[in-house]
Parts: sequence; structure tokens; C-alpha cells
Amino acid sequence: MVWAYSDIQLLLLFLGLFVLLYLVYVSRFWSINRRLKVENQAVITKLIIRTLYFGLFLIAFAGPSIGESFKEVQEEGKDIFIAVDLSQSMVASDIEPNRLRRIQFELKELLKSFPSDRIGLIIFSTEAFLQLPLTYDQAVANLYIDGLSIGLVPNLGTDLSAPLAMALERFKNDKSQELKSRAIVLISDGEHFGDDLEGVAEELVDNGIKVFSVGVGTEQGGKIPRGNAWVIDPETGKPAISKLNKEPLQYIAVETGGEYFEVSDQAEEMGELISAIENLKGGVANTRKVEASANQYFYFLLAALVLALVDMILPLKTIKI
Repeated sequence: MVWAYSDIQLLLLFLGLFVLLYLVYVSRFWSINRRLKVENQAVITKLIIRTLYFGLFLIAFAGPSIGESFKEVQEEGKDIFIAVDLSQSMVASDIEPNRLRRIQFELKELLKSFPSDRIGLIIFSTEAFLQLPLTYDQAVANLYIDGLSIGLVPNLGTDLSAPLAMALERFKNDKSQELKSRAIVLISDGEHFGDDLEGVAEELVDNGIKVFSVGVGTEQGGKIPRGNAWVIDPETGKPAISKLNKEPLQYIAVETGGEYFEVSDQAEEMGELISAIENLKGGVANTRKVEASANQYFYFLLAALVLALVDMILPLKTIKI
């Protein structure tokens, strides 16, 4: 038998109080009735009933689990690389306060949903850079997210295949012996100027890695600030407008079996992204056996209540008339 609350000292304290109070009761009873004819058998019967239901109350309080039933539990886990576009267009003003600041806020909320999973961070523009290897340390991950800035990478355009290839390489070279599901969260406005996106997609599929892409921005677009002015389009001589380009982000998500989501002032789909990753079946990282026997306190409590009720509604005569 397994006890949910095995505090023996507390149980002995309750038992001691019961014995002490009941002895006081019996002593007063005999003192009052010492000159009367007392039915000893009735007093003993009443004592037995009260002792039984008090004992049953104590057993119920301890939470007994009868039997030794065990079940095997599989502990699952995920490895997630977050790739964030830090090209110049990520500070466009079509989202308040801007695209990058909004993503920093959303990423912190995303991390809260995966406290037991390993998270890594990659930043990119035309090139990709590993900012944070896969780690369980969310405090460190939050520090790196706070420090995201377009000044961390060369701003010569955007190549979506670069962070995907880096994440793929890191997954392949991971020395961890734990088998986990692997995913990439690709965050960008979708302005892709690279090539070989198809080749990277095929490799990701071959390795069972899904890409969940997040389009940041609007189709109407916004101006790109630079200092106290705007980035100028050399062809028109007017402020350049950066618009969300969904197609490459949707393509890589569909090809790898992931999903596409959007973040803007009109669309807020980070909740759907979190749900999609949560539904991603984690690989079995470990197995362990846990006690599965049910707490049977109710039966002892019910028996105690029945005896207490009998004691109340069917009082025994203790004095002969």
C-alpha cells in the first residue's frame, strides 16, 4: 500500500489527541455515574464504534493507494532553431513600432510555451550567423532576443536558404544522444534574393525537419528608416517601400510539411504557430516508470461517515433504569 501523505508524526498527533480527549470523556462519564448502575458493555461498544471511525478518518486522510500499478511514460522533447531576418527591411514602419521590435516581443511569448525544449537562435541577411546554440536556458535565449539588431549582420539583401542550411548542418552535427523532433521557425519579410531554396528544402525533408515560416509585414508595405531619413529607391528617387513577400516563405513551409503564419497589425498568428509546434510530435527522449495506483481514500472516508452517522442517530443506552 502506498500513502499519498505519509506524515507519521501528524497522524500520531491526531491519534494522541483522540485518545486523550476520549479518556477525559470516559473519566467524566464514570465520575458522574459512579453512584448509578452503569452498563459497561454499552460504554465499551460505543468506544469501539468511535475508535473505528476515527481510525478510518485517519486512514482516509493519509490517502491510501492499494496495489502496485505502474505504467511506462515516454518523455518527449523538441529541438527548435529560430532564424530571424535582420536585413534593413526588418525595421520597416508598416508594423508598430517596427517589424523587428514586434518580433522580439512575440518571440519572448513563444519561448514561454516551450520551457522543456531546446531552443537555438540564428540571425541572417545575405549570410547566416549562429547567435545561440541549442540550449534549455531560456534566460540566455531572452537576452539574445533583446539584443537583436539590424547592425549585427551585413545589410546587402536577404537569402532565406542561408539560415536553413546552417540549421540543417547544426542538426546533423548535434552530439546529443536524445532522439527529438526538429523544427525551424523562419522569420522574415520574405524578400528573398538568394538561390538554391529548392535544394535546401529537399535536404530538410530527407532529414525530417519541418519549417514553420512567419511572414512579418503587410502587402501594402512601409518605408525603411535610415538615421533621420528614409532609404531611397535609386530608380524613383523616392523612399523605398518594403512589402511582405509571402511566396518563398509559403513555399518552404509547404515543401517541408510545416505551416505559414503572418504577423502584422492586422494579422496576429503567433498563437497558431505555438499550437502547430506543440502538436509536432516530439521524439522519445527518455522513458520511465511511474506509480499509477489510484488513491482509495474515498472508501475509508465513506465507511467512517457511516459509522459516525450510526453513532449519532442510534445512541446507545449507558444507564440502566
